[in-house]
Amino acid sequence: MSQNATIRRSVVLKHRPDGAPRHEDFEIREDAVPLPVAGEVVTRTIWLSIDPYMRGRLREQQTYAQPVNPGDVMTGETVGEVIASAHADFVPGDVAVGARGWQTHCVTPGERLVKVSRHGAPLSAYLGVLGMPGATAYRGVTEICRPQKGETVVISAASGAVGSVAGQLAKRAGARVVGVAGGAEKCLWVQDSLNFDDCVDHRALDLGAELAAACPNGIDAYFENVGGAVQAAVFDLLNPFGRVAMCGMVSQYNEAEFPLGPNLGFVVGKRVTIQGFIVSDKPEKLAEWRQLAAPWVADGSLVYREDVHEGLERAPDALAGILGGRNFGKMLVRVGADPV
Repeated sequence: MSQNATIRRSVVLKHRPDGAPRHEDFEIREDAVPLPVAGEVVTRTIWLSIDPYMRGRLREQQTYAQPVNPGDVMTGETVGEVIASAHADFVPGDVAVGARGWQTHCVTPGERLVKVSRHGAPLSAYLGVLGMPGATAYRGVTEICRPQKGETVVISAASGAVGSVAGQLAKRAGARVVGVAGGAEKCLWVQDSLNFDDCVDHRALDLGAELAAACPNGIDAYFENVGGAVQAAVFDLLNPFGRVAMCGMVSQYNEAEFPLGPNLGFVVGKRVTIQGFIVSDKPEKLAEWRQLAAPWVADGSLVYREDVHEGLERAPDALAGILGGRNFGKMLVRVGADPV
């Protein structure tokens, strides 16, 4: 992964994917590493985050954020080392999180960056357990699911970056936590390493029956990451006054048209609360979460796992993998050498 100090490599969208993203939907572009103008910072990318939301950026239709257009550099959060700065708060050698782009070098207004310590948590953690995924879990659990002692909480994509943290937070609140994950290995890790009370394989022949057996008292709160058959099975078991945090629907992100939703008539009779949320709506929650969670990461009581691809050119494959459920933990691309 050696990087020429004067050449920047970027992954550019070549054309919009038809279905699941493929390597050939992207191409590598090279240019000179730019110099910063007033207020800007140039960082050398160390880690690149790969997240399910990126599939939405590849659609022509605008959702809650601008789409990436053909010819544009693909978007994604990074952790990088400052190599040049025209901003008073940053000097070469600092490490910062917040620069965006599938690039070996990013140019970013300094006010969008947050300096992080070289001597604290592993730098990759600032894109996962101490980054956007962790803050997403924190907000969804504390503001929407609001688990109480003795309640049953179900977490879909329980072995992923968001679900693994969400379930651990629900356990800390005293709830009985049941995960849903893909495959025996992931389910075993969710139970043994994350200490969930049970985990159901979403590939089970009778998912509804398996989930009902794991939740004999019904479901009081559900953290939704996947949609589809898992959502339908959970909705059948929701208790009166249940809460549903709608974080993501990864099972349908590659579909040309989203499938019709379920009949939500039960929401009235059971007085269920269903709330969608985007973590960036409350950016202050990220700093709040990092302050809360950093000691847990340091003492090992907040468990996380990373799935690392090596080299910027692997980013398209990593995106296809996370959308296909082939990741195990937080998906990352190691782009450059870690100065630590």
